[in-house]
Amino acid sequence: MRSILFLLVLVMVGLLIMQAFRPEQPQAADVPFSLLFTRIQEGKVGEVVIQNTRIEGSFTSGERFVVQGPPEGSPLYADLARAMDERGVPFRFQAPSGVVQFLMSLLPFLLMMLLLAGLWMFMMRRAQGGSAFTFGQSRAKLVPNKEFTKVTFKDVAGIDEVLDELKEVVDYLKNPGRFVRLGAKIPKGILLVGPPGTGKTLLARAIAGEAGVPFFSISGSDFVEMFVGVGASRVRDMFQKAKASAPCIVFIDEIDAVGRKRGAGLGGGHDEREQT
Repeated sequence: MRSILFLLVLVMVGLLIMQAFRPEQPQAADVPFSLLFTRIQEGKVGEVVIQNTRIEGSFTSGERFVVQGPPEGSPLYADLARAMDERGVPFRFQAPSGVVQFLMSLLPFLLMMLLLAGLWMFMMRRAQGGSAFTFGQSRAKLVPNKEFTKVTFKDVAGIDEVLDELKEVVDYLKNPGRFVRLGAKIPKGILLVGPPGTGKTLLARAIAGEAGVPFFSISGSDFVEMFVGVGASRVRDMFQKAKASAPCIVFIDEIDAVGRKRGAGLGGGHDEREQT
């Protein structure tokens, strides 16, 4: 994406440089059709190009002119050609511009639109975590091994009873085969409840550090968006990533952002929190 954006910027800069150094064309003066006849009779017309109802040319003084002629098929064009023949004014009939020339005239506009589209997609990638149109993808972050392995149960103090229970979970993550042979099943999840600052996040990181398994961290508020269905899609995507890294630990902070009483919001059962 960055290479495409860089290429678009490079093309736009090249066009601007060409436009800046291109010699300016003299402005053509609008001349009435009747005045053109007069100038031809006076011998002041150098050349004439007729394209449909548009007549362009230059005077002998070098000044260019544009004339909006009569409708197509008018006998005045025959009179005009006769007058130029009599005065020896060179003229020609030119076919309308082709499709290629029309597209070339639109090229700067198209390139500008492509540049704006590229900038918009770049901003969308930045806003959506590095990929355009990823509203439904999970924002769960995989904590690197070097970070979560530094935190162990030795860093947690004051909750010895909780640590004793969690050591069984850690033992299961380290040696799942022994528990499976005995028919044991690991809990589907562990709910850590407490006021802010009591060490819930630290405890979750310590479990991952003791077990040596991948640790995914996400906030419950990341599942709630203005579009219904986005949160549910992110939940599915998050657990797909977790299954690919199993065994692992998924830590959802502030789960109360989505886990509340059904139908309590203004949207009823169609609220995004309840869909999630």
